[in-house]
Amino acid sequence: MCALLWLSPALAHQFAPSLLELEETGDTQVRVFWKQPLVKVAGSNLTPVLPGECTGKDAPDVRRDDTGMVATWRIDCPGGLSGKSIAVEGIAESRANVLLRIVMADGTSINQVLTPETAVFTITGRQPWTTIVSGYATIGGEHILGGFDHLLFVLGLTLLAPGIGSLLRTVTAFTVGHSVTLGLAVLGFVNLPPAPVEIAIAASILVLAVDLTRQPENRWLRANGWPLAAGFGLLHGLGFAGALSQVGLPQSDIPLALLAFNIGIEIGQIAFVVTVLLASVALVRLPRPVLARAHLLPAYVIGVPAAFWMIERGWGALGIGG
Repeated sequence: MCALLWLSPALAHQFAPSLLELEETGDTQVRVFWKQPLVKVAGSNLTPVLPGECTGKDAPDVRRDDTGMVATWRIDCPGGLSGKSIAVEGIAESRANVLLRIVMADGTSINQVLTPETAVFTITGRQPWTTIVSGYATIGGEHILGGFDHLLFVLGLTLLAPGIGSLLRTVTAFTVGHSVTLGLAVLGFVNLPPAPVEIAIAASILVLAVDLTRQPENRWLRANGWPLAAGFGLLHGLGFAGALSQVGLPQSDIPLALLAFNIGIEIGQIAFVVTVLLASVALVRLPRPVLARAHLLPAYVIGVPAAFWMIERGWGALGIGG
């Protein structure tokens, strides 16, 4: 049962940050959108703390979507949101981050990451560029490190590379690929439905798992390493874009926020690859009989979740299974 819960497609991006959005819809009216992931950080109990002078106009409408629990309601804020402070209670205790998005009446968008160190945000004018960079780099890093599907793909790339030089070329090609489609999708040049993209991402992970079962000299990635990695990177970039679209971008600083998000992804990716390499160095010290019996284990670790996600996402796209 625990394994099936872990394999759930909703957990492919486990521990995604919560999202709090406040949108001015009139002179004093504000729409509140509060979303928490289905799987929360252990011990987290987050509650939005809205300005004291704002009063609720209706009860929260709570529902569940594919990735989290959503609550929406309206509040009345005399004088609007400018100059007021927003916080989320429970951040310090859980060490969780919350994405805060403010949409002013004139269309100005303000995005901020609330952290245990900066749990309160006062709505002022345009954000300094350093705040945008640190916030979106954090979001990018959390997305890659919280996304089991992307991590399993990077694990497959790392294990399939025959050497450090090949690994650098392969990971670089994957990075270039997903950076291209991430930018094109965010800027509106590419727009694909998320369901087939997520199915294809799961299929790409399964391809790597199958390749791991082959003899090293017969592996597809060995002969066509960086072109395949670049092609798969184009696909995964669309997945990253889907995650970023849920957060939103500051309209006046889209290139900067996009660059910072990508940098965060790369930092998280590099940290994961280094961790895998260090673990590999430790594992090669195991007795040869143990290594011989366990040589297919990585293929199963990567392939079983990938196959499960592909089937589940396919069922979801067809409306099967709720």
